[in-house]
Order: sequence, then structure tokens, then C-alpha cells
Amino acid sequence: MKSILKKKAILFVCKGNSGRSQMAEAFLNNLSKKIEATSAGIEPDTEIHPWTIKVMEEVGIEINKRKPRKLTEDMMENSEKIILLDSSLLKEILPKYLPKTEVWEIEKLLGKSLEEVRKIRDEIKEKVVELLRRY
Repeated sequence: MKSILKKKAILFVCKGNSGRSQMAEAFLNNLSKKIEATSAGIEPDTEIHPWTIKVMEEVGIEINKRKPRKLTEDMMENSEKIILLDSSLLKEILPKYLPKTEVWEIEKLLGKSLEEVRKIRDEIKEKVVELLRRY
């Protein structure tokens, strides 16, 4: 009988799931075959931010067909690690999931220039690469 190894699951969470967490999910899924990333938002927007799509296309990752998702308890339960993109989201995480929660302080995209969004993208990629080194 064949043994099926389940991929490790990592959940990225931000407020709207239209920028930072989408980038983190896309980078992790693009860079790793042994970890499966997903992302969600506390209050999901209706669409992915256009600059998120643009800056990810610039590095060869297409996310234009993705839609923001709402964070659910099921998502938290089924994730080995929950990564919040800023500490203001800690109050939204149920206490029982805090031991598997990590916070990355990544600036929000709201009101940022395209160049600033590129810098945020690059910072997220660096954090994802660092995360992969730990796994």
C-alpha cells in the first residue's frame, strides 16, 4: 500500500486578503512543493488589489484569477502555522490557535505608491524564503 504524505499547511492572514497575504501565498506555493499555502482575510475585499496583480506579474507569478477569501476556523484548525501580516490581527485569532501563530510586521498596501508596493512584495518574498529555510 502506498503511503501518502500530507503537505504541511501554512495560512497567511491579513485584513482584506487582497494584497500582502495573497503575495505570501503565491510566493510560498511557487517556491515550495512540500508546503501548501493558503491565505484569507478578516474582512475580505471583493477583488485582489490591481497593484498586487501587477507586481506579482513582474516576477512571473500570475494571481489575476484569484479572489479574496474570508478567514474561517476550519482554515486555522487545518494549518500547521498561521502567519499574520501585522500584529493588529492578533485580536482576531482564537486563543487556542495562538501557539501556532507567528506575526510578520508588513506594511499595508493602502495609500502606497507602485514603487512602495514593489518593496513590500520583495520584503514578503524574503520572509517566505526565510520561512522555507526553517522547514
